[in-house]
Amino acid sequence: MLRSIVTALREEAWAAGVEIEPVVLSGDPAWTQSAHGVEAAHRMRPAEVLRTLRGCDALISGGGSLLQDATSAKTIPYYTGIVGLARLLGKPVFVYAQGIGPVKRAWLRPLVRAAMNASRIVTVRDEESAALLARLGAARGRIEVVPDPVMGMPLPPDAEARAGDGMGGQGPGDDGAAPVVGVSVRRWRPDGADLARVAEALAALVRRRAVRLRFLPLHTPDDAEASRAVMDRLAALGAGDAAELAEPGDDPQRMLLEVGRCSLIFGMRLHALIYAANRGVPMLGLSYDPKIDHFLARLGLAPIGTTEALDAEAFASAADGLLTPEGAEAWRERYGSAIEALRREARRPAQLVVETLRGMA
Repeated sequence: MLRSIVTALREEAWAAGVEIEPVVLSGDPAWTQSAHGVEAAHRMRPAEVLRTLRGCDALISGGGSLLQDATSAKTIPYYTGIVGLARLLGKPVFVYAQGIGPVKRAWLRPLVRAAMNASRIVTVRDEESAALLARLGAARGRIEVVPDPVMGMPLPPDAEARAGDGMGGQGPGDDGAAPVVGVSVRRWRPDGADLARVAEALAALVRRRAVRLRFLPLHTPDDAEASRAVMDRLAALGAGDAAELAEPGDDPQRMLLEVGRCSLIFGMRLHALIYAANRGVPMLGLSYDPKIDHFLARLGLAPIGTTEALDAEAFASAADGLLTPEGAEAWRERYGSAIEALRREARRPAQLVVETLRGMA
């Protein structure tokens, strides 16, 4: 998310003749500086946060799901507190492509409403987030729905020339080898029943056709561990030889390149599905959270299953169809225009930020 936002801001600023210097509030400033080439301050050290906000021209809040209380009741007070402090210091605030909610605790709702109404520009990544903000009392006319910023993330500079236009990934069997199915999983159910169902579905696909199952850990080390659990289950089902684990890495553009080399993505992680859309790779999503359903719905798709129910044979049949040249081409023809629209619109928040800052200069 950070890489996507910083890249979009820099490119839009360059096009507009504006200079932007991002300073990121981070839990690990040294790593953030090294990985993303930006200045960073520790987000849990009040003196550093205050100094950073005093020295900035504006605050960008986002993206991702910052304003929700599913993970903790402390999340919303922290992020709305940052917005409130910025406004107290006279800094304009831009809410950048956030996914809002859930907000189950009634005492947190006024905090979200106040933060939204205090912001100069509010962009959210789906209609459901906009509707929730309206129900919470935020001014609906000020809220703009945009795609997730990762839809606009480019490949690494050294890969662009070799990757083509980004619509298609590696076609099924282009080089005569078995097609690559990228798999993105995470732990969700404590009993692991969801990962067991994933393994059974993938084993059903392997029984139908020769494929390479390439597990792509987006969040390390947790996703690598979840991937190994599924691979162990595949081995027990007699399909272990088809599976391999991609080397975990911290560079999101390299993972985007990995996704683009696949013929199909089967993903639990939202950003695995967004990466697939970014590169025009057919996808099958497994829902564990409404944000998966919301993103797929924007493309005209629905999940192939959930963490509570996944029909192995139905998955294998759908995947098998998308792994034929005809099936892949039909998928791109049907959903390509929606994908292209999302890729263009993903730059909208950066454009709004740059236009506003240029007008303030």
